[in-house]
Amino acid sequence: MTEKIIAACDGASKGNPGPAAWAWVIGAGDGEIAHWEAGPLGTATNNVAELTALLRLLEHMDPAVPAEVRMDSQYAMKAVTTWLPGWRRKGWKTSAGTPVANKDLVVRIDELLADRRVEFVYTPAHQVDGDPLNDAADRAASHTARTQEPAGSAAGSPLPPPEPGSSRPAAAKRVPKAAGATSRGPRKAGSSGAPTLKARFPGRCRCGKPYGKGETITKNSDGWGHPTCTDAAS
Repeated sequence: MTEKIIAACDGASKGNPGPAAWAWVIGAGDGEIAHWEAGPLGTATNNVAELTALLRLLEHMDPAVPAEVRMDSQYAMKAVTTWLPGWRRKGWKTSAGTPVANKDLVVRIDELLADRRVEFVYTPAHQVDGDPLNDAADRAASHTARTQEPAGSAAGSPLPPPEPGSSRPAAAKRVPKAAGATSRGPRKAGSSGAPTLKARFPGRCRCGKPYGKGETITKNSDGWGHPTCTDAAS
């Protein structure tokens, strides 16, 4: 019997809102990918894609087996580790008294988390030495957002390669941060050689994912974003 499931999930939206998709991967004992699945969402926001990815992963995993779930979404991470208990107590309202965004997804995730042991681990996205499970989920979600075609290991689909300008190593030695932790490690600049700087304010990259104040960013044809996304197709 499996002692612990190690998994990662990710969502992508090409436009936010725009063509979106979700993906999850489950690791094998040797560090390779055992199973993965990705599905299209049509037009949706990045937050909807991130929450859907977690929902689909929780539906797939055996609730009797403890799990470690790695995510690169600050929003999804805080939703399940920080905000969810308060939302539940307030009748699915925020501290300001407004309805919780994406309530249907949040409520269903809350139901699936009941009476099961899940540890959430934050893994920063687009790292040169990043977590291989997170990288695989990111690639699967991004590719499916563009194609709007479901894919996965059950269907015999190969994992998509990294998108242009976002090449990463096949294996990683980096240890993910615990839930809620942040990282400002080195990022790989785009091959265009564009200069990088530290973001003075939070923003959103062309890939649909946000960057925080103090993160390394660089100029691209759509504005500012992750250095690894400098040369990615828009």
